[in-house]
Amino acid sequence: MVMESKSKILFNPQTRVAPLGFIAMNGTQELAAKIDKYLVSWGTQAGTDNVDSYLIDVGCPRFASGDGKGIIKSTVRGKDLFIIVDTGNYNCTYTMFGKENAMSPDDHYQDLKRIIQAAGGKANRINVIMPMLYGGRQHRRSYRESLDCAVALQELEAMGVSNIVTFDAHDPRVQNAVPLMGFDNIIPSYQVLKSIFKNVPDIIIDKDHFMVISPDEGAINRNMYYASVLGVNLGMFYKRRDYSTIVNGRNPIVAHEYLGNSVEGKDVFIADDIISSGESMLDIAVELKKRNAKRIFAYATYAIFTNGLDTFDKAYKEGKIDGVFGTNLTYRTPELLSRPWFNEVDVSKYIAYFIASLNHDLSISEIIDPSVKIHSLLEAHGQLPKNQ
Repeated sequence: MVMESKSKILFNPQTRVAPLGFIAMNGTQELAAKIDKYLVSWGTQAGTDNVDSYLIDVGCPRFASGDGKGIIKSTVRGKDLFIIVDTGNYNCTYTMFGKENAMSPDDHYQDLKRIIQAAGGKANRINVIMPMLYGGRQHRRSYRESLDCAVALQELEAMGVSNIVTFDAHDPRVQNAVPLMGFDNIIPSYQVLKSIFKNVPDIIIDKDHFMVISPDEGAINRNMYYASVLGVNLGMFYKRRDYSTIVNGRNPIVAHEYLGNSVEGKDVFIADDIISSGESMLDIAVELKKRNAKRIFAYATYAIFTNGLDTFDKAYKEGKIDGVFGTNLTYRTPELLSRPWFNEVDVSKYIAYFIASLNHDLSISEIIDPSVKIHSLLEAHGQLPKNQ
């Protein structure tokens, strides 16, 4: 479907829920500007809207004591509001008692609630786009522990939020906490593969030259999808942990054990939801190199590198890892973006399609399942699996 015909479908005034309003919370301005550009272009092409931007100016100022408030600076009455928030953006700061503080996920979440409060029930509908799900890494309870993500979802539902859109949730079963609220968990598989073909033009994707490896049992489903849609073999590692101790909030890994076919002479692709310290990913890369893997490409929806970039710089220089792919769904430091081994996956157009579809109550099944687009991508590069 060409862009012109798609824009007429997505911006049909007869089918839209309500006029579109788009709010970018602190730290999401760069991504929101790209999304807004697509939305404005489609609205103009369809002849539906004649606006320069759908973005609504908001602010969350702080008092000197650290108390905050949310302010919406123009009307939202009757609008279908979409609020995008990056709970992982630690580059945002505020001043408290004269000291500068980096915003934590808690701060971003509280600001989101402040803006929802400021809307005062005047919006037609409120939808929250939260790529990095607040509290999502704490996905299950062991003994006396909090379940912040589940409680936050219930809180947003009680505040009148109709839909939550997230990307690659650490455990999407958290949506069971809000079974009556819209919850969409999106995996940007097509965008990842598109970036791979763009940045690694000599890649050959078939069973003789390429394998997909799951870094652990928790990531098996997303890697299984890649292996299935690409028609290649799947292997996996599982982590042996020391459950008698806790280091930095988790049980330390004793060893990575491999299950699967030989990776000798093959390019390897490893997909996970998050690269935090990156230790596990590098340990796996070392194990694969011991098994004579050719090139190793890692992907994480959220490449946050909490321990810095030095270990990956060293691994790249030593040939242990050949590239890392990550989305622009959360904050990336300028240092990361400058690294030769890092390749960005842009998902702004994908989010714009999602917003436009929800705004018109259209089916989003084709957006969530990109198998047709991946099939076309492989065909365009002459790498369609033989059994398809």
